[in-house]
Amino acid sequence: MPMQEMKEELQKVFIETYGCQMNVNDSEVVASILKANGYEITEELEQADVVLVNTCSIRENAETRVFGRLDNFKQYKKKKPSLLVGVLGCMAERLKESLLEDQRAVDLVVGPDAYRELPVLLRAAEDGQKGINVLLSREETYADISPVRLDKNGVSAFVSIMRGCNNMCTYCVVPYTRGAERSRDPQTIVREVEELLTEGYREVTLLGQNVDSFRWKQPDGHVVNFAELLELVAKVSPSLRVRFSTSHPKDLSNEVLYTMAMYENICNHIHLPVQSGSTRVLELMNRGYSREYYLERINAIREILPDCSISTDIIAGFCTETELDHDQTLSMMSEVKYDFAYMFKYSVRPNTKAARKFEDDVPEEVKTRRLTEIIELQGKLAEESKIKDVGRCFEVLIEGESKKSSNEFFGRTSQNKVVVFPRENYKIGDYVFVEVTSCTPATLIGRIVKE
Repeated sequence: MPMQEMKEELQKVFIETYGCQMNVNDSEVVASILKANGYEITEELEQADVVLVNTCSIRENAETRVFGRLDNFKQYKKKKPSLLVGVLGCMAERLKESLLEDQRAVDLVVGPDAYRELPVLLRAAEDGQKGINVLLSREETYADISPVRLDKNGVSAFVSIMRGCNNMCTYCVVPYTRGAERSRDPQTIVREVEELLTEGYREVTLLGQNVDSFRWKQPDGHVVNFAELLELVAKVSPSLRVRFSTSHPKDLSNEVLYTMAMYENICNHIHLPVQSGSTRVLELMNRGYSREYYLERINAIREILPDCSISTDIIAGFCTETELDHDQTLSMMSEVKYDFAYMFKYSVRPNTKAARKFEDDVPEEVKTRRLTEIIELQGKLAEESKIKDVGRCFEVLIEGESKKSSNEFFGRTSQNKVVVFPRENYKIGDYVFVEVTSCTPATLIGRIVKE
């Protein structure tokens, strides 16, 4: 916006983010676009002239929470009629015009590929015009935008390497809300990582719905795959930790595992969603692998990266799931011994293949009981994992103060496990060696040791 058109006092924007790390990164892209167009980002809702809610549609309860929040903003708007409320992201894409209905407090609806249009839509909304742009793109990656980091610690940052998804899992709404898969130019990714290092960040997490399918064709015809991108980022600096999420079992290659083994600064943690331990259910989910193939990938990780932690996603009660299928999920968990898991009951997402073709026939009380059994087993596995770390020494990146005491710091090991320890004379962003002396079911407890 030209300087003469700028208001004397900048419009303040409050951004609230729901859902995954991709949404956090999207909010940072939005903040960058708005700052470049004369808006100011605020952390205080009371100061806001504009409220933007970046939404998630992956599960029904995520949408329910957002609707509840919109009801709150409706009441808030009665006190401040000039307040503009916008819905961004996956819910915007999925629900489109229905979000602009009169009973809601929503002034604009903007999908994941239309954030560049936000300044124009906001100015139109100021003049009383409700705006919507939910067009999905086959090209948009926001590669030229340096996100404004909204995190508090200034240590860890997310870097989006691709957008969209081509894996049509029958339960998942992501391909419909985020569009087709497209990768970013590796040079723009490396440049963003270099900027983060210069700004003092010590860890980056490369993000994609399926990072293992990253592909970028160079002008000379060479195709950069995810293993090569991982190496390019690792080479930026040995003092910069590199993480990534999410991997897909059908695409996780040995080349990626060997690249992780080659570079100490690539963290020893892989998030590998299994969803179910039953091959029959996996076929219904259109996951593209069998139980046996998944376990083969686990064995490859164990062989090439013996000290690698593995986390996962599990869905309880998918369509037609039997007790035998459920038992196979429990036995998969026991065999792999996951260090951590995100566990959910299946909920129907509108317009997915499962919603259109399958019956949601597992009773709610059965889903609840199965999920409880999964959570209880995972609790035991996670505790076993932490007990094995007692007595060991890990390099830890200090990320902040412990919630329980300002005399303690917390950080994570390469394996993505949280450790709490006395702060001594160190500061946030330092690397320290920590000996694990004990643990709780959720956290490792240790003390700093000299090398």
